[in-house]
Amino acid sequence: MPRKKKEFNPNIFYHCTLRGNNRRFIFESPADMRELMRAFDYAYDKYPFRMLAFCFMSNHYHVLIRAESGDISRIMRLVNRRYSDVYRHSRGHVGRIYQRRYWSKGAPTFADLLHTSGYIHRNPLETANPMVDNLSDYPYSSYPFYAGLRTNMPRFLDIDLLPRLMPFPYSMTHAGYCEFVLNNRFLAEEDPHEADDEKTDSLLGKQTFTWHIENTSTEKMNK
Repeated sequence: MPRKKKEFNPNIFYHCTLRGNNRRFIFESPADMRELMRAFDYAYDKYPFRMLAFCFMSNHYHVLIRAESGDISRIMRLVNRRYSDVYRHSRGHVGRIYQRRYWSKGAPTFADLLHTSGYIHRNPLETANPMVDNLSDYPYSSYPFYAGLRTNMPRFLDIDLLPRLMPFPYSMTHAGYCEFVLNNRFLAEEDPHEADDEKTDSLLGKQTFTWHIENTSTEKMNK
C-alpha cells in the first residue's frame, strides 16, 4: 500500500530530523558536515525555504524549516538523496544509510518555535557525554550565528525572527535569545522510535572534537 502523502501548512515551520541506519555515524567528519550543508544550499536553489535553526550531529540532524511552496517533502528528499549519493560514492557504501525517511512535526505557535529551536540548539549539550562545554564552540549548528561569533551565514538562515519572540525577562535581541537557550532546557516532540538517540549520541571525544573546531571555518563549511 503506497504511503499517504503528508500535507504541509505553508504558513508554519516544521521540525525535521533524519537519522543514520542502525544509529550509524553518517556525518562523522567536517567534510561530511560541509556536504550536508551543500545539499541544503543546493536544495534552496530548487525549492526556496527559510530555516530558523539547525544542528548537525554524528548520526542525525535537526532543522526548523518552512518551505515557500509549502512542500517540505521535496526539500528533504532532495537534500537526503544528494547527501546519500556523495556518501556512497566517497565510501563505496552499498545499501541504506538512513534509518527511515525523515520525520517532521509542525511548530505552529511562537512558543513552539522557541522551544523547538532551543531543543535543537542544545543538542550538543544534551548527550550522554556533552560534546562541548559552550554551545558557541559547536561549529555545526546555527547557534554561533545567533551568538555573533560566526559570519558567512547560510543564505537560507533567518536569525532575526526568534529574538523578536522573546518572553519577559529576556531582551528581544540575539543576545537575549542566546541567554534564553542557555538558561533553559526544552522538550520537543520527536520521532518516538528514535528519541533515545539523544541520550546516546557522542560524535567524538572532546580532544578530537577540539581539533575539528580549530581546523573548520564557517566559510569552508558553506562553500
